[in-house]
Amino acid sequence: MWSKDKIFSREAVGPVLEEWRAQGRKIVFTNGCFDLLHLGHVDYLEKARHLGGALIIGLNTDSSVSRLKPGRPLQDEVSRARILASLLFVDAVVLFDEPTPLQLIEVVRPDILVKGDDYDISGIVGHELVLNSGGQVLTVPLVAGYSTTRIVERIRTQLHS
Repeated sequence: MWSKDKIFSREAVGPVLEEWRAQGRKIVFTNGCFDLLHLGHVDYLEKARHLGGALIIGLNTDSSVSRLKPGRPLQDEVSRARILASLLFVDAVVLFDEPTPLQLIEVVRPDILVKGDDYDISGIVGHELVLNSGGQVLTVPLVAGYSTTRIVERIRTQLHS
């Protein structure tokens, strides 16, 4: 499967999710900006995928990222989506432009909502929706020392030294 075939609009992902559910696959959802893909991201996403049968990533659009993180993104949304979709353990990528992924979570209705263990479950957007529908909200351990912000800082330091 081509990575482009794993990138869906919010409207187009619904029938795919229904097909996966009919096959008995548990839907796992997570979200983020994923600006510069690094080991921390890969490890986190791989752990998330192992929690269920299909991993859906809600990816912030460029305008959404820039509202959250001034001066970013470093890579455009098409590039970020293609890179994520190229990972074998990622089943679908869906862009969202809202301040939070709540509207997308309402569409996806995941069986399992996942974030890194730097989040409290009560602080994860959509946790109430997922728990009230009988799903699970989980956190997975993050690899210490990896973040896009830290990578950008190291690059800037090396350029100015």
